[in-house]
Amino acid sequence: MAKLLVVDDEKNLRMVVQKELSRQHHTVETAEDGEEAWAKLESEDFDVLLCDINMPRLDGMDLLRRMRERSQNPPEVIMLTGQGTVETAIEAMKLGAYDYLTKPYRIAELSALVTAAADKYQLRVDNQRLRAQIERSTGSLPDIIAESPQMKEVLRLVRRVAPAETSVLITGESGTGKELVAQAIHRLSPRRDKPFIDLNCAALQDTLLESELFGHEAGAFSGARTRKLGLFELANGGTLFLDEVMEMPSQLQSKLLRALETRSFFRVGGVKKVDVDVRLIAATNRDTERAVYDGVFRADLLYRINSFEVRIAPLRERREDIEPLARHLLQIVAAGTPLQLSTQVLEALRSYSWSGNVRQLRNCLERAVLLSDDGRITTKELPPEVVYRTERPQVSVSYSGASPAPASAFQNVSPTNLRDVERQQILGALEKTGWHRGKTAELLGISPSTLYRRLREYDLETRLAR
Repeated sequence: MAKLLVVDDEKNLRMVVQKELSRQHHTVETAEDGEEAWAKLESEDFDVLLCDINMPRLDGMDLLRRMRERSQNPPEVIMLTGQGTVETAIEAMKLGAYDYLTKPYRIAELSALVTAAADKYQLRVDNQRLRAQIERSTGSLPDIIAESPQMKEVLRLVRRVAPAETSVLITGESGTGKELVAQAIHRLSPRRDKPFIDLNCAALQDTLLESELFGHEAGAFSGARTRKLGLFELANGGTLFLDEVMEMPSQLQSKLLRALETRSFFRVGGVKKVDVDVRLIAATNRDTERAVYDGVFRADLLYRINSFEVRIAPLRERREDIEPLARHLLQIVAAGTPLQLSTQVLEALRSYSWSGNVRQLRNCLERAVLLSDDGRITTKELPPEVVYRTERPQVSVSYSGASPAPASAFQNVSPTNLRDVERQQILGALEKTGWHRGKTAELLGISPSTLYRRLREYDLETRLAR
C-alpha cells in the first residue's frame, strides 16, 4: 500500500485512476493542476506522484522542477501525457522522474509502475533513516566503562583491530557487553558510515534463521509472497554482527562459511547469486574449543570467524568497574533523576559475584530505583542476595508450566557442573514424556531445534534411537 497523489486536469480520468488504485488498497488523493498539487505536497507526504504534463496554471514539467528545487523528500514521480515525445521523456528523467507513460495506458501497467515506484521511495526513506541513526551513533565509542586492566586491554584491542577488515570473535559470559564491543569496532572502522546490522542466532527458529540471514524469493516457501532481503544483504558495505553464533544449526553453518569465503550467496529459493561486501563480527558465550570438540560448531567456520579474538572478562574478575558502572547505569535507569548510592550499597555491589554480569547489575539498579525514596538508594532497596552475598538459583533450562526446582539444588554450583545440571533436567523431562522429543521440548519451554542440539551435545541421541 502506498500514498498517491494523482494530478490531471481531466476530471473523469482523475476519478477513474483514483477508483482503480484505491481498489488495490492504495490511499489516493487528487489535484486538478500543478498549483493545487504543490499545495498538497507542501502539507502532506506522498510516496508516488502521478502527474499529467499539459495542465493550466502550472504544468507537470514545471511542477517537477519546483519539487527538485524546494522539496526535501519528494515522492517518486510518474509522468502521464497524451502527447508524449522522446524529448519530453528525456527531460522528465533528467529532472528526476521515476518513469513515463503515454496515454492511453492500461491500469495493470500503471499499477505495476506505482508499486515499483513506491518500493523505491520506501527504500530511499529507510536509507535516510539508517544514515541518520548511524550519524547519531558514530564518532565515539559506545558507553564502555573501562577502569579495570582487563577492560582497558579490551579497548586497546578494539582500537587495533577496528581499522582492519579482519573478522572478529568476541567471547565472554552472557551479559558482559559483547554487543557494545562489536559496536565500538564498527564505529572506529572505515565502515562507520555504512550499516551495522545485528542478529541473535539463538532468538529464531532454524527455519526462519536462514531466511532472516540470507533473504528469500517470492514463493520460496508457504507465506513468502514477496522477495525479502536478508540481513547479509542489508549489511552490504558495513558490518554484520552475529550474536550467539554457536547456536546456529549445522546445516546453516556451511552456508555461512561459503558466503564468507566467496562474498556471495543465494537467497532461499533463488537462482541468482548475490554479491556482498560485509565485515563479520561474531560473539559467543560458549567455550569455543569444547563446542568444536562436541561437534556443535564447525572447526573450519570457527577458524574463519576467529581471525582475531577479543575476550571480555566477567564482572566478578574486574571489580574496579563495578562502582563506575553502577553510577553510569543509575543515570540511565533513573531517567535523569539524581539519586545517591550509600556507602553500604557500594560495598555490597563491589562484594557481590554478579553471575549475570552487567545485565544483572542493571536489573538490580532498576529494582532499587523503583523502591527508593528521598533521592537515595540504601541496602533496603537492594535484592537480598546482593546484600547477604548469596547467589540466586541459576536455571539453565526453563520449564513451561512446571514447578521450579528447589533453590538448594542450584546453590554454589560451579560452572563446570552446570552442564551436568542441564543434562539431568533434560533427562528428567524425557522420562516424564516417555522420551517424546516434541513433548519434551514443550515441557522444557525450548524450541525443538534447541532440544536436538542439546541431545547431540549430551550424547542422548543414541538412547532415543533404541
